[in-house]
Amino acid sequence: MLAVNVQEGVIVATKLRIGTRGSPLALAQAEMVRDLLIAAHEDLTEDSIEIVVIKTSGDRILDRHLMTAGGKGLFTKEIEEALLDSDIDCAVHSSKDMPTALPDGLELSVFLPREDPRDAFVSAKFSHFLDLPHGALLGTASLRRRAQALRLRPDLKVVTFRGNVQTRMRKLKDGEADATFLAQAGLNRLGMADAAAEKLSLEDFLPAPAQGAVTVEVRSNDTRMKDFLAPLHHADTALAVAAERALLGALDGSCRTPIAAHATRQGKTVMMQAMLLSLDGTTVFDANGSSPATLDDARELGSALGAKIKEDAGPQFFKELAAQVEAEFE
Repeated sequence: MLAVNVQEGVIVATKLRIGTRGSPLALAQAEMVRDLLIAAHEDLTEDSIEIVVIKTSGDRILDRHLMTAGGKGLFTKEIEEALLDSDIDCAVHSSKDMPTALPDGLELSVFLPREDPRDAFVSAKFSHFLDLPHGALLGTASLRRRAQALRLRPDLKVVTFRGNVQTRMRKLKDGEADATFLAQAGLNRLGMADAAAEKLSLEDFLPAPAQGAVTVEVRSNDTRMKDFLAPLHHADTALAVAAERALLGALDGSCRTPIAAHATRQGKTVMMQAMLLSLDGTTVFDANGSSPATLDDARELGSALGAKIKEDAGPQFFKELAAQVEAEFE
């Protein structure tokens, strides 16, 4: 699909423009979408698609935790502005980076088949998370991973690790921490699956909502682009992510809140587990449930589990959590 512009009476074909962040993982995901589009449409070649790298605020701010800088939207704001301005035709994102509320006029139209949603334990010194010695240094910027790690190993010392996969691997090599956690999906897509010393179980380390799922964002009124992307859509992934994002919405989830969730389709049913933790992992509220395998029902399931957890936790828990986060990071 080539866009067509008319300039001084002459028809000029322009490339399909895919917007993305510039990290190696973001580029790998954008290239995956490009290759899938080429496979789905006979008239497309690499020369007819341009991958447009857009530097986001989240990529520029590396000296402090995302919570103090603005949260998840830091990785999407500039890309979404380019999409709304028609500087790009679609945008490729990691679904877990997407805020629950999108700008007016934009929507997530396509989800690719979900990769391994698990967390990976990465260390040059130790083969298993539980092998870490007493008081070992764990590097992570994720409050969820921090809370889940401390739930099992309260003796660990946690330091903030920011940056892309390669940056965090370099920090580990430089001895800034004894171990870190990375998304197994990202390692797989980068051809670095062997970097994982251990794939952590879903029972002990329930993943971040939408972890491992790549999505494509488009303008809501661009039916042509949506139709063009439709062959890439994976309905089972869309169901799972719909449930998990609805949970986030019900809990007002952000990078300030340790929330974990995982939904899967099993036949005609969506099964889901969800969890909210205190910053130190000592307090846990969890819920699980199922629904018919439709998008509306999946969203209702996520919202219902989120509402249950919110009620169980109570306003005092969220007040104390906010105070803990502020004291720790601001």
